[in-house]
Amino acid sequence: MSRPAPGRPGPGRGGGFGPRGIGRPVEKPKDFRGTVRRLGGYLRPHKWKLLVVLAAVVASNLFSILSPRIMGQATTILFDGMMGRLQGTGIGVDFAAIGRILLLLGVTYAGSTLFNFIQQIIIVSVTQQTVCNLREEVNGKLAKLPLKYYDSTAHGDILSRVTNDVDTVSQSMQQSVLQLITSVISMVGVTVMMLSISPMLTLITMGMLPLSILISTFIAKRSQQYFMRQQNILGQLNGHVEEAFTGHRIVKAYGLEQEVAASFSQINNELYDNGWKAQFVSGTIMPLIRFVGNLGYVVIAVAGGLFAARGAITVGNVQAFMQYSRQFGMPITELASIANVLQSAVAAAERVFELLDEEEEPADAPGALALANPRGEIELRGVNFGYRPEQLVIKNLNLQVSPGQLIAIVGPTGAGKTTLVNLLMRFYDVNSGAIYFDGYDIRDIQRGALRTMFGMVLQDTWLFEGTIRDNIAYGRPGATDAEIEQAAQAAYVDHFIRTLPHGYDTILRGDASGISQGQRQLLTIARAILADPVVLILDEATSSVDTRTERLIQKAMARLMEGRTSFVIAHRLSTILDADRILVINEGEIVEQGTHEELMALGGFYAELYNSQFVAATA
Repeated sequence: MSRPAPGRPGPGRGGGFGPRGIGRPVEKPKDFRGTVRRLGGYLRPHKWKLLVVLAAVVASNLFSILSPRIMGQATTILFDGMMGRLQGTGIGVDFAAIGRILLLLGVTYAGSTLFNFIQQIIIVSVTQQTVCNLREEVNGKLAKLPLKYYDSTAHGDILSRVTNDVDTVSQSMQQSVLQLITSVISMVGVTVMMLSISPMLTLITMGMLPLSILISTFIAKRSQQYFMRQQNILGQLNGHVEEAFTGHRIVKAYGLEQEVAASFSQINNELYDNGWKAQFVSGTIMPLIRFVGNLGYVVIAVAGGLFAARGAITVGNVQAFMQYSRQFGMPITELASIANVLQSAVAAAERVFELLDEEEEPADAPGALALANPRGEIELRGVNFGYRPEQLVIKNLNLQVSPGQLIAIVGPTGAGKTTLVNLLMRFYDVNSGAIYFDGYDIRDIQRGALRTMFGMVLQDTWLFEGTIRDNIAYGRPGATDAEIEQAAQAAYVDHFIRTLPHGYDTILRGDASGISQGQRQLLTIARAILADPVVLILDEATSSVDTRTERLIQKAMARLMEGRTSFVIAHRLSTILDADRILVINEGEIVEQGTHEELMALGGFYAELYNSQFVAATA
């Protein structure tokens, strides 16, 4: 099978724009509650760990919330002692009491740090294990999806779901779950502590809250459009760069370097202009919120001073309350940030769940067979098939192929040649009719066992990143070095391999762009030879090699196809003159069949195709 062309995922979701995530472009989920509930199902096995995290968060926040109150007591003792000394009514500062308070304060800080460490360790373990399980499930799902899913879905979109979206879920869960719990508990705890000190000052603090929310909402709405536009332009820039680099030969051949550079500059300048606006607008949120907070801080300081002067509140409690007012604003800002992050995470999870909910390849029938000694006899009876039921690609196709026969399939582009091969290997199931292998309906044969009986050499080569040895042995794990080299010799690629610095241990990088298309084709042919299949399928396997190499491959193929049922899809009719039977397919139907001589004598569709190629070759 040819490897799906790797799609380039779009710009990372969110991209870290804006302070604390505010103003980040967010894709809203379609079913927020349902997706959150389903995502929670992945956390359910870790419920005891999460309870420990919750307890650690409560303990950490409790220590953190108590510390300003304890520090306020020390301030009160210092203030009362100094005032008593000045007024001559006291013995001065009680440093022993302050020492005890400082020791208690150190214990609270240490406790807060310890429980923070515990919750971080556990939540990281839970989220990473959860996402690991999710990745395993996605990977297993990809193996079960039918070929029609890959044919109908952009490869870049699949890649984005498997990588970008899963990573977004991972990062958001790790950050947001803990931050959400911490913010809520902190806000409740701080509110309780402020109320215990002064309900009036608490009311003043709460009065500043609507103004902060109003500012955040107003600016976030204004900046959202800039961030969305920035993401779109960034996608255009990435696409332009990808095209320019993958097609650099064409660019140079036509002398369009300046045009490409000018186009890049235009998009880049637009990105700069829009990005500057987005960052500037979103960047005003925190200064304005701090400004409002500082106003509240001043009001609380003045009001607290007046209350302290009247003896309604101690100086230490005024100091503690001012610290609490600072702490009160932080969870609110964090919750605003979390709302955006959660939207993004749930939207990403929803895309992953859509992939997991895709219809899988039908399971093998109960009692499905695995043929012990396959012979390669194939029969098609009244086969009809269409990728869409209302538009048939194969129509009432009947075919009988004896073991060891060489069947050539020819016809114009879109006639249904490759579709026929997909049906033989059961990448798709027929709409009606049946295909038989050695007398058994292929739907009654184990799908994996059926496909191992076929060997394929396609026009589009597929080589993975690894050694040449491993690439050749891909279809036959456990093959010996001697068998691998013998297959390479049969494909006439052994000499080329030995000229490489590391021979068979040479590592192919990426899409093996370091070697020519013809050499890549030879390696895939060697792979098919080593696999030793019962049925061989060649889809224009020699189209990417020169004439001399083509002759060598044809000789190797002739030896390989001896005793095997073989299907050859050919566009160059000169390569199939020795076929036992040539099927001429047009618009999904076999319009002619026979040997080359018989079809030429008919003077029909095949003869017209052959003569047109002959005239073109000699022109």
